[in-house]
Amino acid sequence: MSDINVTPLVDVMLVLLIIFMITAPIPALKIKVDLPQPNPNVVNPPNPLDPIHLKIDQSGAFYWNDTPVDELGLKAQLAVIAQQSNQPEIQIAADDAAAYQYVARVLADAKSYNLTKIGFTEVQ
Repeated sequence: MSDINVTPLVDVMLVLLIIFMITAPIPALKIKVDLPQPNPNVVNPPNPLDPIHLKIDQSGAFYWNDTPVDELGLKAQLAVIAQQSNQPEIQIAADDAAAYQYVARVLADAKSYNLTKIGFTEVQ
């Protein structure tokens, strides 16, 4: 006999059809969700502080808002920012040719002072 027996195929297809017909209406059920309502008495947060631009050139020199600063001065500046209740964002602009160790050192120092607002920008 050279015919293909299609009965098992039809059986499997019918079972799959029944499964899909049973499970399809489930997502159509409506679920009541209590969403939070806006509070009209909320005070707007204070204006964000101007970001601090920290530039790292290819030789590893640091520039805090375009003012040259050494590593100890950088740590002192980070310590001052860490004392503030509303900390400004530090935007790091590292030169493409700068070694990664300089950027990693700045990030490690910022982490040691628990600074969290850190961003990266392009060198201009």
